[in-house]
Amino acid sequence: MRIVILILLLFLVNQSFSQSSFYFYDKEVKPGTKQHFKIPITDNATTSFIPITVFCGIQDGPTLGITAGVHGYEYPPILAGQKLIQSINPKSLKGVVILVQIANLGSFKGRSPFVNPLDGKNLNRVFPGNSNGTITDRIANFITTNVITKSDYFLDAHAGDASEDLMPYSAYYSNSSLKKESDRGKEMAKSLLFDHIIIFNTDGKKYMNKNDLSLYCSAEAFKRGIPSVDIECGKLGTAPNKLVAKIESGILNMLRFLGMNITSAETKIKDEYLFVKDRTYQISKSDGIFYPSKKSGDYVKKGMKIGIITDYFGQVKETIFAKSNGIILLIVGTPPVNKGETILTIGKI
Repeated sequence: MRIVILILLLFLVNQSFSQSSFYFYDKEVKPGTKQHFKIPITDNATTSFIPITVFCGIQDGPTLGITAGVHGYEYPPILAGQKLIQSINPKSLKGVVILVQIANLGSFKGRSPFVNPLDGKNLNRVFPGNSNGTITDRIANFITTNVITKSDYFLDAHAGDASEDLMPYSAYYSNSSLKKESDRGKEMAKSLLFDHIIIFNTDGKKYMNKNDLSLYCSAEAFKRGIPSVDIECGKLGTAPNKLVAKIESGILNMLRFLGMNITSAETKIKDEYLFVKDRTYQISKSDGIFYPSKKSGDYVKKGMKIGIITDYFGQVKETIFAKSNGIILLIVGTPPVNKGETILTIGKI
């Protein structure tokens, strides 16, 4: 009789923690399994699709939404997503992971930096999107409706695009009216194991207003009260294996931090983090050819020479000097430069 009671108790305990099926795009993803989706997107003039993988764990828990390839020329997060297909085991998962493998397939296939060549729009400037808009608007609308709104936590992974020499870092969204979500985002950013963490202070930002576009993918999530973080890892449109592995291992560690991995592995934590609260953006005043004398990750002092811009015959048109003390987060790493574009971003530690 005792054995029967014990078995019954174990069954009831197991049932109380078991995960129900997760439904995505009207399809069932059963507990302990993963399923791949090719979501068709069309604006009647052009057609594309979004490759998405959904992992449904064996225990009930939170849902983590992840986007990669919002800019299709930023390869390390996309390749890390390919690795996560195998390294996230739904049989040891608590909750659900919705992994958007390549949000902007048109940009990826067309090797197009920043914009989707199918309509010339920047996907990371149109959120929450529009179900009646062009192809990029509709991609944003699908991600907002079917990924972000289903998530308890959110991560958007980026890298330096074709022209961007960018240093790796994580980031989190912060707002004084969303303290709980901000604090959770900070801990999530730390769990990604990058040395530097950018604080996206959204107090007073227009995109946080209810009736204004949020523009950015992860800002849309945070605006909805979802703790949200970003990764920036990779530069100049390259995909070094070391950086791909860094993104993958960081995300797996964040899963452990969120209590979504039921294995015995402990969450790693770094001894020290460097936080960047303020950023200085410097804009080119000239068209021409840029010759940088510094690179991403270099510390600079205000007034220090950063590089020069010449015309197409080698005559110096502009000398770039640092406008603040700090670390170079991003600098144009290819010769072409256009008037009015950001040539340099300095972060204040």
